[in-house]
Amino acid sequence: MTIKNKFAFFFLSAIAILLAAILIPYAVTGAVLNPKGIIALEERDLIVIATVLMLVVVIPVFVMTFAICWKYRASKKDAEYAPNWDNDILAETIWWGFPCLIILILSIVTWFSTKALDPFKPLESDITPIQIQVVALDWKWLFIYPEQKIATVNYFQFPELTPVNFEITSDAPMNSFWIPQLGGQIYAMPGMRSKLHLMADEAGDYRGSSANISGYGFAGMVFTAKATKQADFDKWVQSVKQSAPPLGLNEYISLAKPSSYNPEASYTLKDDDLYDQIIMKYLMPSSKLHELEKTSIR
Repeated sequence: MTIKNKFAFFFLSAIAILLAAILIPYAVTGAVLNPKGIIALEERDLIVIATVLMLVVVIPVFVMTFAICWKYRASKKDAEYAPNWDNDILAETIWWGFPCLIILILSIVTWFSTKALDPFKPLESDITPIQIQVVALDWKWLFIYPEQKIATVNYFQFPELTPVNFEITSDAPMNSFWIPQLGGQIYAMPGMRSKLHLMADEAGDYRGSSANISGYGFAGMVFTAKATKQADFDKWVQSVKQSAPPLGLNEYISLAKPSSYNPEASYTLKDDDLYDQIIMKYLMPSSKLHELEKTSIR
């Protein structure tokens, strides 16, 4: 190895180590690896387990690559040349057996985790869940509380340590609902009803976003999920009921028009079946919401 190549090797190695030192702490404290809910915690552990299992294969390959390159470098003339390894049973067993074992373990882990982390599976808890209906719009999120008779845009609040049962649909192109610190993403599709069950282990503001590019305003399609004490949640609900404007079918038609970087907003729910009307609009051309939209266009 020439002096120039040695310098390049050690320079690039130093850069790699420096980048790792900078990025690893950021990754560890990032949203996905810093869970605040039981689902996100289990998903984080699954990521770590899968990564470690794969590194069992990857790290020895890199070590052996470096060792072989060093042992058989051009400047070393006395390296032993032993090419007849094609019938070595022990070597074949090692380099085929370990990857097959890793794949088997990953398959078992994936099987059980897929059942345990089913987004349609309700969370077990002694506390009564709260219901929130989510509608992906161009380019904002509408959250409907059917039990509390309120609705919000790009913001929702819920009690900590309380299961949240989300029903998710879209009244725009297909989108994806995601709160990284609380759990994985799930798609929102027009005329369909997806489900997701999450819970926050502690109070805090958690960033949510669209995880599916959906057009011009995609970058601003973010929202805040705020977990609070039950008493604070109850106070917030009462304040919305007392001061927020109404949201019915006519107001919803105006709200659903494409707009980007929308501020947070709150409403009192005037039509209890608003969420069902949004879904039925794609299943029944004669639905009430569909007819009102046609009238508004005229």
